[in-house]
Amino acid sequence: MESTKIAPGNGKTNVNALGLEKTAYKGGPSTLCAGCGHDSISSRIIDAAYELGLPQQRIIKLSGIGCSSKSPAYFLGASHGINGLHGRMPALATGAVAANHTLLAIGVSGDGDTGSIGLSAFKHSMRRNVPMVYIVENNGVYGLTKGQFSVTADKGQRLKNAGVMELPSLDLCAEAIIAGAGFVARSFAGDAKQVRELLKAAMRFKGMALLDIISPCVTFNNDPEANKSYDYGKAHEEPLHEITFIPDFDEIKVDYEPGTVQQVQMHDGPVIQLRKLEEDYDPTHKMAALMRLEEAREKQEFITGLIYFDQSRPSLTELENMVDTPLALLGQDQTRPSRDSLAKLMTEFV
Repeated sequence: MESTKIAPGNGKTNVNALGLEKTAYKGGPSTLCAGCGHDSISSRIIDAAYELGLPQQRIIKLSGIGCSSKSPAYFLGASHGINGLHGRMPALATGAVAANHTLLAIGVSGDGDTGSIGLSAFKHSMRRNVPMVYIVENNGVYGLTKGQFSVTADKGQRLKNAGVMELPSLDLCAEAIIAGAGFVARSFAGDAKQVRELLKAAMRFKGMALLDIISPCVTFNNDPEANKSYDYGKAHEEPLHEITFIPDFDEIKVDYEPGTVQQVQMHDGPVIQLRKLEEDYDPTHKMAALMRLEEAREKQEFITGLIYFDQSRPSLTELENMVDTPLALLGQDQTRPSRDSLAKLMTEFV
């Protein structure tokens, strides 16, 4: 997908290279609880798409069931959208990009939609390296069914209406790395800059890009001691690095002390610049990423940033050798075999 530079155009100010104001990237009014972290994520998606100058007609939004799955109605109102069955969003995305590989797929799911009923679909979409931005709006509870623990709630967590969580949590970032995803990040809905920069990088990644974003539930999981509350996130977030996404159409200017910044070059020109806060952390090292996640789980740390990056695997559409013209746009003469060809094929099975 082409990236464009924010610049005045058509005699207007505050427009991107498509001549659009940011309001053009909005969706409908939110019906989520006031202060929900999901709405903050929607705003960051609007920011990222506007700043990259993405044409909305080349974007498809996908979701399943849950509070998070309502979010696509609140951003990029001029794009395509599909709201599907509980836990089946990754399957929808797989079919959509197979039919039209020129689309940018943005999937929004929740910790229940992804980590419980949708876990197998989630894992296989990572394994297949489906080219999409996969956003998990993670609040540790089932909001639509009145606040039960989800699979990402940490062991020992206490909720007023749910008691104490006795089971270990499921780390979606670790699951994604093990399954083969090449872009795995964790962030906090209250960290607007980090979420925006990670989204921009994910939108330019050629394969599966997972963003596990801790998104506080202000109704059922907002006690200051709850590890997915807003207060806890602001107090305990430990970024691995400061992140800047540098599109390929900008001149790259870097001001840093040697050894404190790592640049990750993406396949089509852009650069992810990581100003390290943990000097020995390397997001391109798979085992180091898994070890750091396990360390954080044992210490109940809340680490954020680009946890793992590997663009060496071909995406699903590349692996399947898709023709340049999207399958959805091919005529019947190109997709429907003739009677003679079918008859010839059948003779091979006699």
